[in-house]
Amino acid sequence: QVHLVESGGGLVQAGGSLRLSCAASGLLFRSFAMGWFRQAPGKEREFVAAISWSGMRTSYADSVKGRFTISRDNAKNTVYLQVNTLDTEDTGVYYCAVNGGQFVTADSSSAQRYQYWGQGTQVTVSS
Repeated sequence: QVHLVESGGGLVQAGGSLRLSCAASGLLFRSFAMGWFRQAPGKEREFVAAISWSGMRTSYADSVKGRFTISRDNAKNTVYLQVNTLDTEDTGVYYCAVNGGQFVTADSSSAQRYQYWGQGTQVTVSS
C-alpha cells in the first residue's frame, strides 16, 4: 500500500522560508516522477512543482519560479520542496503526489496525472 507523509509545514512570516518533506513507502520510489500541489482556502488545488524520477528535470508553476525548489533523495524515498520568500498568497495545504510515469511532461501540472496523494501539510504565511 502506497503511503505518503508530508511534514515541515508551519506558521511563518512573509519573506520567510520552510522546507517541506514527503516520505514515501509502499512503492519503488525511484521509478516515479513526483509532484507538489497546494490548496488555499476556498480555492481549487493547484500545481506547484514536479520532478522526474532521476531528479534531473523539474517543472514549476509560474507563481513560484525562482522562489521554490523541488528536489528528491531516492535513497531516502523522500521528495522535498524548499519554499523561500514566502508571501501570504502561498498559504495553503501542500500535498505531495506520485506521478503515473517517470518523467516530467507537458501535463505534469495536471492533478489527473498523479496516482497517489499524501494528506498534506499546512503552510500559513502571516503578513
